[in-house]
Amino acid sequence: MCYQTRIIKQKEELMERFNTALDDLNDYEPIEFCSAFEYPKTPIITNKNPKKIQFYNWGLVPSWSQDESIRNYTLNARIETLNEKKSFKDVVQNRCLIIADGFYEWQWKTKSGSKKEKFLITLPNEELFAFAGLYTQWTNFNDTTLNSYTIITTEANELMSEIHNTKQRMPIILKKEDEQNWLSGTNYKQFAYPYSNNLIATSLKPNSNQLGLFS
Repeated sequence: MCYQTRIIKQKEELMERFNTALDDLNDYEPIEFCSAFEYPKTPIITNKNPKKIQFYNWGLVPSWSQDESIRNYTLNARIETLNEKKSFKDVVQNRCLIIADGFYEWQWKTKSGSKKEKFLITLPNEELFAFAGLYTQWTNFNDTTLNSYTIITTEANELMSEIHNTKQRMPIILKKEDEQNWLSGTNYKQFAYPYSNNLIATSLKPNSNQLGLFS
Protein backbone atom coordinates (compact mmCIF):
# COMPACT_ATOMS: atom_id res chain seq x y z
CA MET A 1 0.00 0.00 0.00
CA CYS A 2 1.07 3.61 -0.31
CA TYR A 3 -0.68 6.39 1.57
CA GLN A 4 2.03 8.92 2.31
CA THR A 5 4.56 10.28 -0.17
CA ARG A 6 7.19 12.98 -0.32
CA ILE A 7 8.22 15.48 -2.99
CA ILE A 8 10.69 18.09 -1.77
CA LYS A 9 12.60 18.83 -4.97
CA GLN A 10 12.36 22.27 -6.52
CA LYS A 11 10.23 22.86 -9.61
CA GLU A 12 13.31 23.38 -11.79
CA GLU A 13 14.48 19.87 -10.86
CA LEU A 14 11.12 18.40 -11.89
CA MET A 15 11.25 20.18 -15.22
CA GLU A 16 14.79 18.96 -15.91
CA ARG A 17 14.23 15.36 -14.77
CA PHE A 18 11.06 14.81 -16.79
CA ASN A 19 11.88 17.13 -19.71
CA THR A 20 8.59 18.96 -19.35
CA ALA A 21 7.16 22.33 -18.40
CA LEU A 22 4.96 22.83 -15.38
CA ASP A 23 1.42 23.57 -16.46
CA ASP A 24 1.04 26.11 -13.68
CA LEU A 25 4.23 27.03 -11.82
CA ASN A 26 2.31 28.64 -8.98
CA ASP A 27 0.55 25.39 -8.12
CA TYR A 28 3.73 23.59 -7.07
CA GLU A 29 5.14 23.62 -3.57
CA PRO A 30 7.48 20.98 -2.09
CA ILE A 31 5.69 18.68 0.38
CA GLU A 32 7.52 16.72 3.09
CA PHE A 33 4.50 14.62 4.13
CA CYS A 34 1.80 14.20 1.51
CA SER A 35 -1.16 12.26 2.94
CA ALA A 36 -3.48 10.40 0.57
CA PHE A 37 -6.40 10.87 2.95
CA GLU A 38 -6.31 14.62 2.35
CA TYR A 39 -6.75 13.94 -1.42
CA PRO A 40 -4.00 16.42 -2.30
CA LYS A 41 -3.18 17.77 -5.73
CA THR A 42 0.26 16.51 -6.74
CA PRO A 43 2.29 16.65 -9.97
CA ILE A 44 1.69 13.97 -12.58
CA ILE A 45 2.32 13.39 -16.28
CA THR A 46 -0.44 11.78 -18.35
CA ASN A 47 -0.15 9.81 -21.57
CA LYS A 48 -2.50 12.36 -23.15
CA ASN A 49 -0.13 15.26 -22.39
CA PRO A 50 3.31 13.66 -21.94
CA LYS A 51 5.17 16.97 -22.23
CA LYS A 52 3.31 18.65 -19.38
CA ILE A 53 3.41 18.33 -15.63
CA GLN A 54 -0.13 18.80 -14.35
CA PHE A 55 -1.75 18.66 -10.92
CA TYR A 56 -4.34 15.96 -10.20
CA ASN A 57 -5.99 14.91 -6.95
CA TRP A 58 -4.93 11.67 -5.28
CA GLY A 59 -7.91 9.31 -5.07
CA LEU A 60 -9.44 8.23 -8.37
CA VAL A 61 -13.08 9.18 -8.92
CA PRO A 62 -14.50 7.14 -11.85
CA SER A 63 -16.57 8.99 -14.45
CA TRP A 64 -19.67 6.99 -13.46
CA SER A 65 -19.43 7.77 -9.72
CA GLN A 66 -22.34 9.58 -8.02
CA ASP A 67 -20.04 11.51 -5.69
CA GLU A 68 -16.45 11.81 -4.53
CA SER A 69 -16.69 9.44 -1.55
CA ILE A 70 -15.45 6.50 -3.61
CA ARG A 71 -11.93 7.93 -3.54
CA ASN A 72 -11.51 6.60 -0.02
CA TYR A 73 -11.21 3.19 -1.68
CA THR A 74 -9.28 4.14 -4.82
CA LEU A 75 -6.13 5.72 -3.41
CA ASN A 76 -4.30 2.57 -4.50
CA ALA A 77 -5.08 -0.04 -7.15
CA ARG A 78 -3.80 -3.63 -6.99
CA ILE A 79 -2.14 -4.49 -10.29
CA GLU A 80 -3.33 -8.09 -10.03
CA THR A 81 -7.01 -7.06 -10.22
CA LEU A 82 -7.03 -3.97 -12.48
CA ASN A 83 -9.21 -5.71 -15.07
CA GLU A 84 -11.63 -6.97 -12.42
CA LYS A 85 -12.39 -3.85 -10.41
CA LYS A 86 -15.12 -1.59 -11.78
CA SER A 87 -13.25 1.54 -10.73
CA PHE A 88 -10.18 0.70 -12.78
CA LYS A 89 -10.96 -1.70 -15.61
CA ASP A 90 -12.25 0.98 -17.98
CA VAL A 91 -9.24 3.26 -17.45
CA VAL A 92 -6.39 0.76 -17.65
CA GLN A 93 -5.06 2.66 -20.67
CA ASN A 94 -5.28 6.05 -18.90
CA ARG A 95 -1.67 5.88 -17.81
CA CYS A 96 0.21 8.45 -15.77
CA LEU A 97 3.48 9.04 -13.98
CA ILE A 98 3.04 10.25 -10.41
CA ILE A 99 6.09 12.29 -9.48
CA ALA A 100 7.75 11.92 -6.07
CA ASP A 101 11.13 11.54 -4.40
CA GLY A 102 10.09 9.28 -1.53
CA PHE A 103 7.29 7.53 0.32
CA TYR A 104 6.73 6.37 3.88
CA GLU A 105 5.90 2.99 5.33
CA TRP A 106 5.51 1.62 8.85
CA GLN A 107 7.05 -1.60 10.11
CA TRP A 108 5.03 -3.28 12.82
CA LYS A 109 7.18 -4.19 15.80
CA THR A 110 4.36 -5.99 17.62
CA LYS A 111 1.63 -8.26 16.31
CA SER A 112 -1.08 -5.79 17.32
CA GLY A 113 0.67 -2.84 15.72
CA SER A 114 0.94 -1.04 19.07
CA LYS A 115 4.60 -0.43 18.29
CA LYS A 116 5.64 0.76 14.83
CA GLU A 117 8.75 2.11 13.20
CA LYS A 118 8.46 4.61 10.35
CA PHE A 119 10.70 4.36 7.28
CA LEU A 120 11.35 6.71 4.39
CA ILE A 121 11.76 4.81 1.11
CA THR A 122 13.78 6.48 -1.65
CA LEU A 123 15.95 5.76 -4.64
CA PRO A 124 19.72 5.99 -4.10
CA ASN A 125 20.74 9.66 -3.73
CA GLU A 126 17.05 10.49 -3.16
CA GLU A 127 16.50 11.02 -6.88
CA LEU A 128 13.14 11.95 -8.35
CA PHE A 129 11.08 9.03 -9.63
CA ALA A 130 7.61 8.16 -10.88
CA PHE A 131 5.00 5.79 -9.47
CA ALA A 132 2.91 3.93 -12.04
CA GLY A 133 -0.61 5.33 -11.98
CA LEU A 134 -4.00 5.57 -13.67
CA TYR A 135 -6.05 8.74 -14.00
CA THR A 136 -9.52 9.89 -14.97
CA GLN A 137 -11.82 12.90 -15.10
CA TRP A 138 -15.11 13.13 -13.23
CA THR A 139 -17.88 15.71 -13.69
CA ASN A 140 -20.28 16.47 -10.85
CA PHE A 141 -23.85 17.77 -11.00
CA ASN A 142 -22.57 21.38 -11.15
CA ASP A 143 -20.64 20.54 -14.33
CA THR A 144 -17.32 21.11 -12.60
CA THR A 145 -14.59 18.58 -13.23
CA LEU A 146 -12.20 16.73 -10.96
CA ASN A 147 -9.02 15.21 -12.33
CA SER A 148 -7.78 12.39 -10.14
CA TYR A 149 -5.40 9.42 -10.01
CA THR A 150 -4.55 6.21 -8.21
CA ILE A 151 -1.15 4.69 -7.41
CA ILE A 152 -0.74 1.09 -8.54
CA THR A 153 0.65 -1.44 -6.08
CA THR A 154 2.16 -4.87 -6.41
CA GLU A 155 3.48 -7.65 -4.19
CA ALA A 156 6.30 -6.46 -1.94
CA ASN A 157 9.88 -7.21 -2.93
CA GLU A 158 12.44 -8.48 -0.43
CA LEU A 159 13.14 -5.11 1.14
CA MET A 160 9.52 -3.98 1.33
CA SER A 161 8.43 -7.35 2.74
CA GLU A 162 10.71 -6.59 5.66
CA ILE A 163 9.40 -3.04 6.08
CA HIS A 164 5.71 -3.46 5.20
CA ASN A 165 5.51 -6.69 7.15
CA THR A 166 1.71 -6.77 7.51
CA LYS A 167 0.15 -6.20 4.08
CA GLN A 168 3.24 -7.23 2.06
CA ARG A 169 2.51 -4.64 -0.65
CA MET A 170 4.44 -1.82 -2.30
CA PRO A 171 3.80 0.88 -4.91
CA ILE A 172 5.25 0.34 -8.36
CA ILE A 173 8.22 2.67 -8.79
CA LEU A 174 9.07 2.72 -12.46
CA LYS A 175 12.62 2.43 -13.71
CA LYS A 176 13.52 5.57 -15.61
CA GLU A 177 13.89 3.62 -18.84
CA ASP A 178 10.38 2.17 -18.41
CA GLU A 179 8.47 5.40 -17.84
CA GLN A 180 7.66 5.88 -21.52
CA ASN A 181 6.78 2.18 -21.84
CA TRP A 182 4.21 2.65 -19.09
CA LEU A 183 2.75 5.75 -20.70
CA SER A 184 2.62 4.17 -24.15
CA GLY A 185 0.38 1.33 -22.98
CA THR A 186 2.76 -1.60 -22.52
CA ASN A 187 0.88 -4.53 -20.96
CA TYR A 188 0.55 -3.58 -17.31
CA LYS A 189 1.16 -7.17 -16.19
CA GLN A 190 4.82 -6.70 -17.09
CA PHE A 191 5.10 -4.30 -14.15
CA ALA A 192 3.81 -6.71 -11.52
CA TYR A 193 6.08 -8.47 -9.04
CA PRO A 194 8.97 -9.27 -9.39
CA TYR A 195 9.36 -5.92 -11.20
CA SER A 196 11.06 -3.44 -8.85
CA ASN A 197 13.53 -0.59 -8.69
CA ASN A 198 16.60 -0.07 -6.50
CA LEU A 199 15.39 1.21 -3.14
CA ILE A 200 16.80 2.54 0.12
CA ALA A 201 14.81 2.39 3.37
CA THR A 202 15.84 4.85 6.08
CA SER A 203 14.42 4.52 9.57
CA LEU A 204 13.19 7.81 10.97
CA LYS A 205 14.25 6.77 14.46
CA PRO A 206 17.34 8.68 15.65
CA ASN A 207 20.69 6.95 15.00
CA SER A 208 19.13 4.18 12.91
CA ASN A 209 20.65 2.51 9.87
CA GLN A 210 19.61 2.34 6.24
CA LEU A 211 18.37 -0.79 4.54
CA GLY A 212 18.74 -1.26 0.81
CA LEU A 213 17.82 -3.55 -2.04
CA PHE A 214 19.61 -3.33 -5.36
CA SER A 215 18.35 -5.46 -8.26
